[in-house]
Amino acid sequence: MNTTDHYDVIIAGAGMAGATFALAAAQGGLKVALVDPQPFATQLAPTFDGRSTAIAFSTFRMLDALGVGEGLRQHACRMDRILVTDGRRPGAASPNPSSAFLRFDADEIGDRTAGEPLGYLVENRRIRAALAEAVTAAGIEVRTPAAMAAIEPGPARTRVTLKDGATLEASLVVGAEGRVSLVRQMSKIDVVGWGYGQSGVVATVSLGRDHGNVAHEYFLPSGPFAILPLTERRASLVWTETTRRAEALVAASDAAFHAHLMRRFGDFMEDVTVVGPRVVYPLTLQLAERLTAPRVALIGDAAHAVHPVAGQGLNMGLKDSAALAEVLIEAMRLGEDIGSETVLDRYSRWRRFDNTALAAGFDGFVRLFSNDLPPIRLARDLGMAAVNRIGLLRRAFMHEAGGASGDLPQLLRGEAV
Repeated sequence: MNTTDHYDVIIAGAGMAGATFALAAAQGGLKVALVDPQPFATQLAPTFDGRSTAIAFSTFRMLDALGVGEGLRQHACRMDRILVTDGRRPGAASPNPSSAFLRFDADEIGDRTAGEPLGYLVENRRIRAALAEAVTAAGIEVRTPAAMAAIEPGPARTRVTLKDGATLEASLVVGAEGRVSLVRQMSKIDVVGWGYGQSGVVATVSLGRDHGNVAHEYFLPSGPFAILPLTERRASLVWTETTRRAEALVAASDAAFHAHLMRRFGDFMEDVTVVGPRVVYPLTLQLAERLTAPRVALIGDAAHAVHPVAGQGLNMGLKDSAALAEVLIEAMRLGEDIGSETVLDRYSRWRRFDNTALAAGFDGFVRLFSNDLPPIRLARDLGMAAVNRIGLLRRAFMHEAGGASGDLPQLLRGEAV
């Protein structure tokens, strides 16, 4: 006869958002369990996720507060400057730059960030490994491989049945399994969104000279082309093309791919060599119509999946994790039912506007730059030149990109919950 295990929170998805939330919730005294179809060993394989992620400086404070930052820092490359250039112009990387570029420098806001960079670039496999080590050290129960078969919310608890027949109960179930979240689907939460007809080609390259901790982003008619600094004189490329062309690039020979790459990369980094696999990801916008349902909450890509144009996807997800953990821990300490509608509404009100506004902003940014219509090109170039000349606007953009604006959860201020 099966017995039912009891928890405060059951988290579907042991990826980066789910594992971070688990650490935050456990740090505050909640009993949590992680459920994922993929064993940790599979998630930590170098071939599982070849992408890298830009971590905002406020998000890194959160990782430090959770005890993850120290081990991760040796694999994190500082981004001290970001140069954004409208394509088909000489731009910021040229000896004779056009006025149609933006230059963001961490030194400009150093007095308010204690010398932190604009962000850090870290390979996803390194983030996953650091989180797995911390989850294990914290004694958090991880059930893998395992998947949810049914969720039955009740008046006081939710009963979860796994596909292997095991049953669990908790006050709350958290969906953190990405864009195709089963928790979201089982909770009958609809999504709105659309595809861009674009895909991102991701590759890692070694460079002939040091990148100087500078990130470059070129906006071309087919989509953004980013060169993001990694440790060990490497860079991560995020190359946006139409889906058909992106798939052709990934399937091309090494020589053909390198030739296409150099036409976009330019020669300012010298002797560029592709290392590791090339991967392609379709680009879409997807927003859950609600962040909560009876005894259910969504975080990360289960709640919102955005275009990587500003590198904010994971940062948004980890801010969800910090906000939800803070709301639940505070409710627990006050003796409230952490899965109640009243408590979950606090989380929804905290995160809903920020997520929707950012998703809309990124969508507008993609549409503004992914075209070559002369009037639009002129308008955006004039806008970029104006922002580049107004220090107040530049600093505001940097604080927003660093996740340091708005109503921040304690963890993003570097404070334990």
